Amino acid sequence: MSNPTSESVFTYGAPQLKFGSGASDEIGYDLSRFGVRRVLVVTDPGVAATGLPQRVADQMARFDIEAHVYDGSHVEPTDASLAAAVEEARSSGPWDAFVAVGGGSSIDTAKAIDLLSTNPGELMDYVNVPVGKGRAPEHQLKPLVAVPTTTGTGSESTTICVLDVLAQKVKSGISHPWLRPTLAVIDPELTLTQPAGVTAASGMDILCHALESYTARWYTTYDRKAPEQRVPYCGSNPISDMWSEKALTLLAGSFRRAVRHGDDRQARADMAMAATFAGMGFGNAGVHVPHANAYPIAGQVRDFHPKDYPADHAMVPHGMSVALTAPEAFRFTFEAAPERHLRAASLLAPNAGTPDEPAEFLPTVLTDLMRDIDIPNGIGAVGFGEGDVPSLVEGAMKQQRLLATCPRDVTEDDLAGVFTRSIELW
Repeated sequence: MSNPTSESVFTYGAPQLKFGSGASDEIGYDLSRFGVRRVLVVTDPGVAATGLPQRVADQMARFDIEAHVYDGSHVEPTDASLAAAVEEARSSGPWDAFVAVGGGSSIDTAKAIDLLSTNPGELMDYVNVPVGKGRAPEHQLKPLVAVPTTTGTGSESTTICVLDVLAQKVKSGISHPWLRPTLAVIDPELTLTQPAGVTAASGMDILCHALESYTARWYTTYDRKAPEQRVPYCGSNPISDMWSEKALTLLAGSFRRAVRHGDDRQARADMAMAATFAGMGFGNAGVHVPHANAYPIAGQVRDFHPKDYPADHAMVPHGMSVALTAPEAFRFTFEAAPERHLRAASLLAPNAGTPDEPAEFLPTVLTDLMRDIDIPNGIGAVGFGEGDVPSLVEGAMKQQRLLATCPRDVTEDDLAGVFTRSIELW
């Protein structure tokens, strides 16, 4: 008989999904089924320059839908960029639906616009505690169609909007089930123009989504919750495991190929599928230490300019910032579930033999991959040193929503050790 004080329920949610070459040409039809008349297409300047968002907007006229393109999304959104996007949408609305065309930044910007076009208040009212007030929306959101042009964030599958809070120099997020897009349209053809540096960084985000959700606390190890207390991140469970394992298998065969040969359509399709599967896994199970550490790494960047990203401001792309402490994070979590770490490593590197020291298997597989695809060698390579560790730890400790999903209790000293050992990885 189960322990009456332990959780016995897990939840699973996912958007409607349309996947395949040419899927993005059907969005006008898809929106017509919701009876919408005015649609805001949300994108960033780089994606707008490809003409794709305008193409998506133009196809809607056949269904008597008036569509406008907003191309002011910021790559790695900030509270300021989201507030500006919300203000623009509020002043030009009302809108019946939103379509996000771009990477996770555009999708997250559209989530914020949707939330604050349909609900009162300001952005920080809804940002997770302790950074913001953690308010829940009162009114249902409008339909949101997410059309990713990068393979990585999984934002098209999740309930989360991530942003940099500039004054606090920390990344945080807004999390609520109503933020999950209504429909995810995954068209691998849209990712063919993704440069190698973006493919590598965003691919590491896919990989860490799969690994972190697979190694997250098992759902029955939490205290029992009342129905109104349930959150989207409920711990690893049989359904999230299935998506994570499949994502790892797809990555094993496609990741290096997609980085080195961007015109390999099969590799691109497999990466798009892996991103979606990993999103369906972590969007329910949750992520933990690598993502918690990533937020201050990205938020406290000084002068690092990654290859193939906009050069107008310093940044550590989200997937890269997640990857930089992942090998050490999984050394730390190994003892909580050795068999899961070994299984994940064998899925990711099916031809590699298990090393003499099992705890080294997954970190070794990760660092080998990171070297092959030109991810920087630790946080030192993006500008951080030992003197920065205390402020990085402080920022990571603010991500309690994520750290609660870790299979081990995490102290400041634990994180300090992970950051210090991640200054140089190989």
